Amino acid sequence: MSSVPKGAYAYVLCAVLGTVACAAPAVLGDTTSWLTVGLLAGLYAACELPNRCPLTGYSVPVSPGSFFPVLLAAAFLLPAEAAALVAVPGALLGRVERRPAGVRRVWRAAQLALATWAAARTYDLLGVDDTPGPPDFPYALLPAAAGALAFCLVLGALEGGILATAERLPLRRAWHGLVPGSAVPHLVHGLAGLMMAVLWRSPYGPVSALFVLLPMYISCWLFAQYHRESTAHQATIRALVQAVDLKDRYTRGHSERVGRASVLIARELRMDEERLEAIRFAGILHDVGKLGVPTRILRKEGPLTPEERRVIELHPEYGHEITRGIGFLDEARAAILHHHERLDGTGYPAGLVGQQIPEFARVVAVADAFDAMTSTRSYSRARPVSVALKELEQCAGSQFDPRMVQALVRALSRHGWSTGVTSDDETPPPPSAPLPPAPRAAPTRAPAPAPAPLPREPAERSGDQPSGGTRR
Repeated sequence: MSSVPKGAYAYVLCAVLGTVACAAPAVLGDTTSWLTVGLLAGLYAACELPNRCPLTGYSVPVSPGSFFPVLLAAAFLLPAEAAALVAVPGALLGRVERRPAGVRRVWRAAQLALATWAAARTYDLLGVDDTPGPPDFPYALLPAAAGALAFCLVLGALEGGILATAERLPLRRAWHGLVPGSAVPHLVHGLAGLMMAVLWRSPYGPVSALFVLLPMYISCWLFAQYHRESTAHQATIRALVQAVDLKDRYTRGHSERVGRASVLIARELRMDEERLEAIRFAGILHDVGKLGVPTRILRKEGPLTPEERRVIELHPEYGHEITRGIGFLDEARAAILHHHERLDGTGYPAGLVGQQIPEFARVVAVADAFDAMTSTRSYSRARPVSVALKELEQCAGSQFDPRMVQALVRALSRHGWSTGVTSDDETPPPPSAPLPPAPRAAPTRAPAPAPAPLPREPAERSGDQPSGGTRR
């Protein structure tokens, strides 16, 4: 309680007083339809309270705003002062994740009551007649849309105010993006609320209005299932990455950066959105097979023996086996297995050539080599981004897919690159500025020496030379 600024308490108190002033005419008057108020307030509370699906028994975390159509239906059915009361019971009884819970519940109740009052007042001002209930279609659409936008504006304004007072943010920053990002969802809620209001006043009565909430409840449950599954996936990836980080100090931050660079390349190649998450997983988990490599080899300071190199070269196959039972990785497993293949067929473990190498593997190979060259380790200083890109271009066609290399060049020219802390770095270097497009040399027929291969795993360490090995 003591951590909440006094200004925030004063702001909440003002909102509460405003709610009392708006709702007082309904309490003091004798024309309020308390049956309708009670039914709608009970319905909203019933929607917000349960966190368990009555059909399956699974926990269903209801996202904020999932059942705003009930409040908007109240705004379309009741006078503004009575509609303001509908949100209060559900907000006061709802679950609160953060402390202080009591203040947050009171604030939520006042915020929703004022927004509902504003929606009802706007709807009444634009109503086309004085008959009970909403006017007929299509005349109800404009007042309903205006009421939903008023609901959105008041919620956004009040939310920005509490952020400014509770977290001491500048008003402009506190309000930034609150209304534009929620306008469309609130318009959809307004349409659903209007449908509820029409059915409520229809010959079928209030029970028929519940059918509007049924698809919303189902969609909320499906979203909760997706959220739970996504959370489990993220936890699985995080656990595997942490296990590798503990074993090989170099990979600290490396896996995440390879995942980020892989997504940059994939976006430039205009891959479908559903594949972007898979390519990110592929980049993050490309070295998970190091869990099967002895720690003494991974942390060896000196040159590796031929036998030790052969052991490390098994890590793609180890990674493929480790992730065999993780179904959601899908295409990512092919990248884990083949990210050390080379277009000329001299890579490992299968010696694939050209287009035989899976697309994800060709993406991750470029992202992996790029981060290896631009990261500082105990035995190798980081190279500038421009130098790393130049070396990637020199090896395009023999070691790397030229399309992937050029995609990375284009992406970094727009977004730049920032390396995080790896191995024994104390602080991360600042982000590099976006790179200008590299000029292309005119073709020539003069023979040129073959470019030295980029760091391959594993090889003996030899400082900053491109042919020197790293344990990527």
